[in-house]
Amino acid sequence: MGTVEVVENFVSINGEGRRAGELAVFLRMKGCNLQCSYCDTTWANEKDADFTPMTKEELYAYVKKTKVKNVTITGGEPLLQKNILEVLEYFAKDENLRVEIETNGSVDLKPFAALEHAPSFTVDYKCPGSGMCQHMCLDNFSILTEKDTVKFVVGSREDLEAAKTVIENYKLQNRVAIYFSPVFGRIEPEEIVTFLIENQLNDVKLQLQLHKYIWDPQKRGV
Repeated sequence: MGTVEVVENFVSINGEGRRAGELAVFLRMKGCNLQCSYCDTTWANEKDADFTPMTKEELYAYVKKTKVKNVTITGGEPLLQKNILEVLEYFAKDENLRVEIETNGSVDLKPFAALEHAPSFTVDYKCPGSGMCQHMCLDNFSILTEKDTVKFVVGSREDLEAAKTVIENYKLQNRVAIYFSPVFGRIEPEEIVTFLIENQLNDVKLQLQLHKYIWDPQKRGV
């Protein structure tokens, strides 16, 4: 029976994205193929990170026990898990669940988007400040739909300009939800707002990570 490697699972609020502020069940998977300069979950990406192997049935039972509808599968990079597709297929049978995948933008989404009841994707496009922008799978932009989200984590003017270029080149406005999220402690939200005004970036939302304002920014399980 296939399993996935879960480093933590808990109930909290969504700190960002379309359902920010709403209750969500978080399933955090071990491992990542990128090393972003601002990563706040590096501990989950270490080869020797503690994890619990869980089957799709065990994950589903845990989620249903919480009585929470929003399910956020995150990492690391959850789509690298060997058996993640069968987990998503299993969860898709329950129409009462709203499953969201937080992905780092480097993994081809086609196999997952092809599911009959595909999850929603929150694609974290890596701007230059991350040091990982060369790893982005740009073909993903062609398969995203109105239920999906592209998030740009920005820490500088260069990052803001890069995000604007991607939005324009791939015509993301009016097609997906778009968020600018500041790297915590690196850029003031006011600078992002000024940039939005200067460039008339309609349909782009500034979003702060709620969980880092409610709890200590380094706290796990929130």
